[in-house]
Amino acid sequence: MTDFRNQVHARLEFLYSDAMTDALVDATLQAIGLDPGRSDVAEPAPPPFSEDEVMLITYGDSLVGSESLAESSLATLAAFVEEHLHEAVSTVHVLPFFPSSSDGGFAVVDYKAVEPTLGTWSDIESLSAGGARRSAGLMVDLIVNHGSSESEWFQQFLANEEPGRGYYKTIPPGADISQVVRPRTHDLAQKFDTPGGQQQLWCTFSRDQIDFDFSNPDVLLEFLTIVDHYLRHGATRLRLDAVGYVWKEFGSPSIHLPQTHELVKLLRTLLSRRAPEVLLVTETNVPHDQNISYFGDQDEAQVVYNFSLVPLALHSVLAGDAQPLTDWASSIAALPPGTAFLNFLASHDGLGMRPAEGLLSERQIGELVYKAVEAGGDFSSYTAADGERPYELNVSLADLLLGKDRAAVTDLDIDRYLGAHAIILAFKGIPAIYIHSLLATPGDHAAVVQSGHKRDVNRPRLDAEAIAAALADPQSVSARVVERLCHLIGVRRRHRAFSPDSPQQTLEIGSVVFALRRGTGDDAVLVLQNVTDKHLRVDVSVEAHNQGAAAWRDLLVGRPEDPSNFPADSVLLSPYQARWLVATSAS
Repeated sequence: MTDFRNQVHARLEFLYSDAMTDALVDATLQAIGLDPGRSDVAEPAPPPFSEDEVMLITYGDSLVGSESLAESSLATLAAFVEEHLHEAVSTVHVLPFFPSSSDGGFAVVDYKAVEPTLGTWSDIESLSAGGARRSAGLMVDLIVNHGSSESEWFQQFLANEEPGRGYYKTIPPGADISQVVRPRTHDLAQKFDTPGGQQQLWCTFSRDQIDFDFSNPDVLLEFLTIVDHYLRHGATRLRLDAVGYVWKEFGSPSIHLPQTHELVKLLRTLLSRRAPEVLLVTETNVPHDQNISYFGDQDEAQVVYNFSLVPLALHSVLAGDAQPLTDWASSIAALPPGTAFLNFLASHDGLGMRPAEGLLSERQIGELVYKAVEAGGDFSSYTAADGERPYELNVSLADLLLGKDRAAVTDLDIDRYLGAHAIILAFKGIPAIYIHSLLATPGDHAAVVQSGHKRDVNRPRLDAEAIAAALADPQSVSARVVERLCHLIGVRRRHRAFSPDSPQQTLEIGSVVFALRRGTGDDAVLVLQNVTDKHLRVDVSVEAHNQGAAAWRDLLVGRPEDPSNFPADSVLLSPYQARWLVATSAS
């Protein structure tokens, strides 16, 4: 056997020792679109990262066009990105665009179809191809843990028909599920009637989301055909949703099990041959050490969501206290080569609080919860060993940082909003901006009342023409935020120091400033972020000495031909101001 085939064989044997055959290896390769007889010649993988990559997170119908245009929502989205965000966005993460029954698209009915109300696979391919002015990238969700109770597969399970009858995790009477780690508070075991009698099904997230049983290799093969389908339609990044729960064992926590990691390794191995340019991105909303375990030994995900950065950045600008963020950033070990964080502040889900555990005090977490409720939002909980604890804040990021009344938003409010985003843009990794954070969208409280789902507060559908009109008004909150945020992003995309593989060193300059050094030598950038509403003078004499700076030029305000007059030993910071400084010689 070739080295590649040997690797695949070894990973499958770890998972399916009792069912392991050469035929399973052949079926695995064929499922993802590889020829089992192909010689062991691999195409070299392109460089995985660049400072140019900035991701937009959006639903296919976050923007809705006029019915008179007869344009699909996905086409409206593509036109909006091309018109307004071509200098800010390189990759678009289109959240689940498949037919689904609940959970904002994450209860998938058909993995190989596009929801007809959104558009077609041609619309998806046009996003992946990019426009005339945008470099192309497309992230697609691979929702591996669970599927919809309305899917054909689950109806086959209920009727005891192939192939679905073997696809789902059942819980026999008396099975030990007492140790299972839960992200929700409902009963894990949900009862369904079948021809053979009532059965209990494993439901991690809801009764409508039935967990798959990956101990059946047929489930793996099915999902590999789905991966191949996405690759053929232009996916360049695969987001493994809730992957930490994918393998279940009775009498265990059933999260982050060795088999789960082996599944990720298998997919990485297969992609290294099938599509070496595609990045695996794992989504595990858990404490930091568990989260980064999905880098493996450089053989699992290339990109991991940086969940801890969310509550720490929010605490910094809401409390005027960067110390917890500085302490955590200082403690992070250097990431393995070829890996990166995905840095974000908000997404379609709530603002996660679990990753703050051990990094923020109980009081500090409680203050974030209080501020979310004060801003008109809510929070949800999960079941821990010592009882229920905050799981996420269900609030619009704009409501939290700008306030509920858009007419009362001040320049200082917008400064704070931009300061929080500047943290994730400067931090080592790939930045991802949620479309409703970019547009400073208020929370959709009517949707929560209608659906009963707290997360819907952050999933509104906006009229594309109204948004275009708002962006054309320089006094609107949306226009002011978009203009300044796109400026920040544009500067970042032009400087090598902000590449995900560029070095980062955390600097201790006091609790009111978050400070980093990105890059080295001539590429080095001194990042200073005021997290308070006060004017500050910051002593940077040590850093000036280290970089041989006679003065500083701010990338965010200065021009190369016009060095700033910032003295080398100290820098002034306005409230919530970010400065990205490069050393200059005496002029």
